[in-house]
Amino acid sequence: MTEHRIFSTSFGSVYVHYVAKAERKGRTREEVDRVIGWLTGYDAEAIARIVADETDFRTFFAEAPRMNPHANLITGVICGIRVEEIEDPLMQQIRYLDKLVDEVARGKKMTSILRGTPA
Repeated sequence: MTEHRIFSTSFGSVYVHYVAKAERKGRTREEVDRVIGWLTGYDAEAIARIVADETDFRTFFAEAPRMNPHANLITGVICGIRVEEIEDPLMQQIRYLDKLVDEVARGKKMTSILRGTPA
């Protein structure tokens, strides 16, 4: 079976869309960075470096400082698929991130987005 192309896509090429989506809805880059940090442990400086280095999604998640142990609390539908039912661990992590950014853009409270856990 061939690998999904998103795995080798640069994180930065999608990150700009995450930020644009949030900003269109009156949210900020800092809020996007905060949810990315909550999920992966990256800080804003590391995110900027990853974007500049054109790091792919596979490497982005493989080298994440600390995947949040509460990520499994992220549930719901993204792209027509329930994130909690995705079998491929990397695809699930990518969809978790998509779901968090969607919640930021929808104006959800940060405490709710972060599943009531500290950032």
